[in-house]
Amino acid sequence: MTEQATRVTVHGPRREGVPALEARRLTKHFPLAALGSRGRVVHAVDDISLALPQGTVTAVVGESGSGKSTLARLLTGLIKPTSGQLVLGGRPVGGRPRERRAYTSDVHLVLQDPFSSLNAAHSVRYHIQRPLKLHTRLRGAELEATTVELLERVSLSPGAEYADKFPHELSGGQRQRVAIARGLAVGPRVLLADEPVSMLDVSIRLGVLNLFDELRDNENLAILYVTHDIASARYLADTIVVMYAGQVVESGPATQITDSPQHPYTQLLLSAAPDPSRGRAPVLRGKGSPPSLVSPPEGCRFHPRCPFAMPVCSQRTPPPLPVGPDQIAACWLHGEPDGAATAE
Repeated sequence: MTEQATRVTVHGPRREGVPALEARRLTKHFPLAALGSRGRVVHAVDDISLALPQGTVTAVVGESGSGKSTLARLLTGLIKPTSGQLVLGGRPVGGRPRERRAYTSDVHLVLQDPFSSLNAAHSVRYHIQRPLKLHTRLRGAELEATTVELLERVSLSPGAEYADKFPHELSGGQRQRVAIARGLAVGPRVLLADEPVSMLDVSIRLGVLNLFDELRDNENLAILYVTHDIASARYLADTIVVMYAGQVVESGPATQITDSPQHPYTQLLLSAAPDPSRGRAPVLRGKGSPPSLVSPPEGCRFHPRCPFAMPVCSQRTPPPLPVGPDQIAACWLHGEPDGAATAE
């Protein structure tokens, strides 16, 4: 099977027009620096194509080490891909300083820990106004008015009072809202949220998720929501992309993925996070742990843990196979090749 045949392309809900951001065959391999490891690499992200339509939320779900945070950082430009291309609004992203500056104003990353992403020595006003000063010509009264308006857009009201506070005077949820307001300051088209609620108390997570929902609808943003919690992905996202060991194993409409998971790994994730509103969750008893990304298994990378593994699973990488409307799964259970042996 050729490399092209094994590539997984993920598309969001069908919307008219060009996607806000596209990733085309992104790959990231990190060289090992340890003695005696010359030439060896960590296969963090392998050959992923992704489209983020305007006004939608795409959730990337997977265990720790699956490559989802690396994918987010590739999309935001914080790290350079080993190969592949980013396309913003239909135009390839170049490497010139002016192009990179324009890209950073269109694509913004919200980090996992809102406290470490804010400088404790500076007020909320400083954090909001710094990107405004760098990317706009607002000054004086207009700058102050925009600062207050941004804070109130993320439900920090009255904005003038919050502008005078310092990060340590805010709750975790309030700090995350400040981080989001800072991202909105430059009028981005794409918001990349890397585990934005995982460090917040359960009681305030819903408020932040609802904020992302409002930003999708009111600001027409394309949002990438990185999470290990497939239940919250179902609540917020239009599309779910499931990653395992640096690869996409299943993708499709959020309710379809959670109601009718077709890849054994997705079923395993749902078994670990039952949702009462979904009814009885599928039960799948997995085994083992995620593989080493230095020497990933041949064939399907999930096959050492899969209870349905067949001999072909360890020999050939499954291509993305259609398993429902706009839903694909990279699994030989849905397209067993001619001559494949029966299940072990």
